[in-house]
Amino acid sequence: MRSSLIQIAVNEDESVQERRRRVASLVRERAGAADLVVLPELWTTGAFAYERFGSEAEPLDGPTYEAMAKAASDAGVWLHAGSIPERDPDGPLYNTSLVFSPSGDLAAAYRKIHRFGFDKGEAVMMGAGEELVTVRLPETVLGLGTCYDLRFPELFRGLVDAGAETLVLPAGWPERRREHWTLLARARAVENQAFVLACGTAGTHARVPQAGHSIVVDPWGQVLAEAGPDEEVLTVEFEPGQVAQTRELFPALKDRMLGLAPPRR
Repeated sequence: MRSSLIQIAVNEDESVQERRRRVASLVRERAGAADLVVLPELWTTGAFAYERFGSEAEPLDGPTYEAMAKAASDAGVWLHAGSIPERDPDGPLYNTSLVFSPSGDLAAAYRKIHRFGFDKGEAVMMGAGEELVTVRLPETVLGLGTCYDLRFPELFRGLVDAGAETLVLPAGWPERRREHWTLLARARAVENQAFVLACGTAGTHARVPQAGHSIVVDPWGQVLAEAGPDEEVLTVEFEPGQVAQTRELFPALKDRMLGLAPPRR
């Protein structure tokens, strides 16, 4: 299976409309070169451009949905279109990921569960998702997370319990914590014996330099490919069957001890 992670540069000198058109073109260029294409978190606005969330928020089936559905269909690829600031007419804003099939149909939507900001920014401006989401592809089952979710291993263990074999994580991760990004991506792969496809942004927006360094990790924690700091298309071929082989060869997941009593006081 071939996957392309498109590490988009989110810069303030490019309008949302221009970036949407440019990214759709980049997706179309993956026709015949990838089976699955992954985009970063909040690439239309920038993950730290909090003041733009409200003005740039769109309904689930808004302009980004339409552009990415058409791009997925034109390229004939599965497309994880990163995430958008979603405006729910009956509720708050959400940080929502969209996954499209090669026919351009919406295969899944995931509302980010763990919101970053420590009582400001995304943490107070957006609602929290409440559901784990998996997507069954012909070759593998995707488990969806977004950026800050990476720091919460119980989410990914829940996805594995739901059948996930490949964990896909779009992000807008800051450069100053880049080492955490790489470390946690490898940890999530090792502890869940799953592939991790983590796609970040490049550039600088809202005065926050982005980490870049999108990464693909195998179930043993080996880095199969890693991008640099700038805009880049990172393409890697991997064998989804390695997940089952790894879990059979080293069956650590079977030794989990659940429902332990709290310590005595």
